[in-house]
Amino acid sequence: MILTEVRTSQDEKDFLQLPLRIYKDDPNYIRPLDADVSQVFDKEKNKYYDEENCIRWVLKDDQGMVIGRIAAFINPLIAYSFEQPTGGLGFFECVNDRRAAFILFDAAKSWLKAKGMEAMDGPINLGDRDKWWGLLVDGFHPPCYCSNYNPDYYKSFFDEYGFCVYFQQYTYYRKVHEPLKPLHYAIAERVKRSPDYAFKHIGLRDLDKYVEDFRQVYNKAWLNHDGVGEMSFEQARQIVTPLKPVIDERIIWFAYYKNEPVGFFVSIPELNQLFVKYVDGELNTFGKLRLLFNKWTGSTRTMFGLVFGIVPEHQKKGVEIAMIVEAHNAFRDKVPYNDIQMNWIGDFNPRMMAVAEQIGAEIYKTHHTYRYLFDREKEFERHPEI
Repeated sequence: MILTEVRTSQDEKDFLQLPLRIYKDDPNYIRPLDADVSQVFDKEKNKYYDEENCIRWVLKDDQGMVIGRIAAFINPLIAYSFEQPTGGLGFFECVNDRRAAFILFDAAKSWLKAKGMEAMDGPINLGDRDKWWGLLVDGFHPPCYCSNYNPDYYKSFFDEYGFCVYFQQYTYYRKVHEPLKPLHYAIAERVKRSPDYAFKHIGLRDLDKYVEDFRQVYNKAWLNHDGVGEMSFEQARQIVTPLKPVIDERIIWFAYYKNEPVGFFVSIPELNQLFVKYVDGELNTFGKLRLLFNKWTGSTRTMFGLVFGIVPEHQKKGVEIAMIVEAHNAFRDKVPYNDIQMNWIGDFNPRMMAVAEQIGAEIYKTHHTYRYLFDREKEFERHPEI
């Protein structure tokens, strides 16, 4: 077997097209956009990318056939926030060959050790946790946009190599029009007795206002999470602006207390179902027309819950339930969606898991984020609860 660093345009092509071979007989696989993968390794499009701290390989068999790929990287914003400096590996794909998989893992480990790392997490993204994070181990349904999907045999590769589960990630599922429980309405009524609370969906005409509201809630609710820094208005706008063509203002809701934003849940039409599965990896003119047509006709039946949060001082007061009830009431007979999949919740966040389960959502998919300690005598510790 021959391991080759990705340097040329042909190497890049091999890196992007290997999954087509692995998933050619898998009806649930949806090819991601090539641009979404490539921009992770583009310093102009990924603020976390540094060519000195990132490397990719493709693995070929003795006949020159590409049989595996992997990336290794260091995100300096989070690598040194752990007890031991921890790098990452991601975008792992491999035929069902244990030796080939271990060659790829060994390459990532050796490179990261040479860079001063003492552990590696994977499969993860060189960037934020909302994309390309975790190994799918249960619920092999069609993937959501920029979510990892893989054959079931990958789990044995990670387990047998010696990776340990750092945390589990749960994607929750719920039917949109399924009734809520009477208790939820009672909680919502109690919260709404206070005239200080208000709940409403966004309006695209005032998008900048909601970008700022999003930023304020995010900074208060997420700063205690590993690797999460304070978000500026421009960073928030950069997140929201690419989504503008697909935003459905009816499914993005905010909670306010005395006119100050204290919570949100952000949902969009599920993009893989909206258009990605139709375009074979390239958002060309046809793909853009398909996107617009499907959005206009309301043909996409799945919502994807991108993010949900309540600022700490308004948690445990029923605000999240009241916001969900208000949205649920507004959804009835007014939106075309049948179901919602919620962006993953880590098992280190039992409070958010409880909220999802309280409203009748069930675990639909499970991903694992693994960690491998280079010092095999060192005691392994899982992600702490928050």
